[in-house]
Amino acid sequence: MCLRYTQDEDVICAIINDAFLSVFKNIGKFESRGSLEGWVRRITFNTMADYFRKKNKEIRFLNIDDYDYNISDNSAPIHDYDDIISKIDTLTGSIKEVFVKYAIEGYSHKEIGEYLRISEGTSKWYLSEARKKLQALIKYSNNSTYQYGK
Repeated sequence: MCLRYTQDEDVICAIINDAFLSVFKNIGKFESRGSLEGWVRRITFNTMADYFRKKNKEIRFLNIDDYDYNISDNSAPIHDYDDIISKIDTLTGSIKEVFVKYAIEGYSHKEIGEYLRISEGTSKWYLSEARKKLQALIKYSNNSTYQYGK
């Protein structure tokens, strides 16, 4: 995961050391509602985000895997971090929970299914619905009369 954001081995070692220190300090808080691997991954991601946030106040993280987009489409406006987060905040219920766990925290659909007690397929469906809603919100963000239907 760290290699996605830096190739500097010293930085990677520092992040991993801090992450595992946090894991060992908080192992008693692990609730077994999901995999240990997912819990460690989330701590590592948070540690990495904290590290880069301290180094550069302008760096923002949003990890969206398997996102379909067209790089050559110059008609779409560029949205900043706060704008994207505010759009994610409009999601509700399981759709939001699955999206955040998958796209931001890095959980797999299997881990999300175990955590939420749903099937992998249902997790994938929730993610698909979240993406549709977010794409619609981004596409129509300049049109104040548009609302995504329930």
